[in-house]
Amino acid sequence: MQTTLEKTVREIALENPSSIRVFESLGIDYCCGGKRPLSDACSHANVDFSRVVELLEQASQDPQAPDTGAWRERPLRDLIAHIVQKHHAYVRQETPRIEGLLARVAAKHGPTHPEIAQIDQLFSAIGQELSTHMLKEEQVLFPYVERMEQAVQAGDPAPVAFFGTVKRPIANMVAEHDDAGALLAQIRELSNGYTAPSGACPTFVALYRGLQEFERDLHHHIDLENTILFPRAVEMEQAH
Repeated sequence: MQTTLEKTVREIALENPSSIRVFESLGIDYCCGGKRPLSDACSHANVDFSRVVELLEQASQDPQAPDTGAWRERPLRDLIAHIVQKHHAYVRQETPRIEGLLARVAAKHGPTHPEIAQIDQLFSAIGQELSTHMLKEEQVLFPYVERMEQAVQAGDPAPVAFFGTVKRPIANMVAEHDDAGALLAQIRELSNGYTAPSGACPTFVALYRGLQEFERDLHHHIDLENTILFPRAVEMEQAH
């Protein structure tokens, strides 16, 4: 039986959704970087392992845990609608707002904080990648998964897809999730864990707060797809 020391961050997050809040507060990536054993993740985030275990135990008693597990039994069409209406909409709303904040902070503080220019480049790459990524999901992958679910429920043959097996576009989406996660990890490092400099102006503070919230939402977004939607779609295709 695996101990907490040996389990990956992702395994812990799946078994105990309340752990997600702990990981977020400590800057431990439970999503794209969740394949690390907890011990390695703690070392990477420079946090004490015993303290993390203590916080995880406390969180397990928290009734306000995220409801990720509730989606395991819901129809896939409902989960897809939730992802598009909540998380895709969030990305489309927040990306231009954060880009605007970056431009203002760079104009005023760029000479004394060169890391802002790097963050700006990284976030621009994230925005471009996610824009294309979400369109591929909404126009190709998600409609196919919904049609497949409808066919299964009706007892009909699965629809024919030009990509062959659903595993192919899913593998591409997961790879793009990893890319976005890696870019955000660089932003977190450059921003010192989204900590604004002492005496920073309200715009600077708002920028780092926005980036932190963007990362948190994207982690929830990717977690729903990587750990629930995609595995269920693959399982459905294999069983049909």
